Amino acid sequence: SCYKPDNNQLNMNWTYRGCINCSEEMFLQFKRKIINLKLEQFKDRVTFVGNPSKNDFTVNINDIQLTDEGNYTCYVLNPPDRNKGSATIQLTVVTEVPPKRSNTVAVVVGASVGGFLAVVILILVVVKCVRRKKKQELNSEDQKTEEEGKTDGEGNPEEGTKQ
Repeated sequence: SCYKPDNNQLNMNWTYRGCINCSEEMFLQFKRKIINLKLEQFKDRVTFVGNPSKNDFTVNINDIQLTDEGNYTCYVLNPPDRNKGSATIQLTVVTEVPPKRSNTVAVVVGASVGGFLAVVILILVVVKCVRRKKKQELNSEDQKTEEEGKTDGEGNPEEGTKQ
């Protein structure tokens, strides 16, 4: 509606239809105030929890039962609007909780991947350590060779070097 709701003129109805060939049955109405029609289907399980001044016409049905399955339609007329607005919700009642999925496969796959990655990291660390040690040994040998073979540029050993 383009008009602000006026609770003195606003009309709202909630209806229930249990099957395609069944007739709609009104169970809640708003004409200046909420009127619960106490439909036998719902007894005292329906509560209006909306706020008409905020365009909220929410109902709450407690203790849902198999017989509550069906279409629920809210009709609203907000004068000076001439057309009645409506919205329909289909309620499907589920009687069984879906079976819990086993996450054993996920745990096995995760553990396998984690173990594989740990082995790869361990191998990389060992290779790195071996390479570092070889490099240190080569550097140490190069230093010894340099010290033993130091000359003064004319092939004469420098002072303070071994010969």
